[in-house]
Amino acid sequence: MEDKRFTITGTDINEVKRKNAKSGLTYNQVKQLLAEKYMKEREK
Repeated sequence: MEDKRFTITGTDINEVKRKNAKSGLTYNQVKQLLAEKYMKEREK
């Protein structure tokens, strides 16, 4: 059986982690990709 961990307010920590893993890129990953794309375009 899965270990259920909850915050004081009742949020299921493992469920939040599962949803975050499926949600795609993080804010910092998007910033990094945009910066890399900008630098490549700038070199042209």
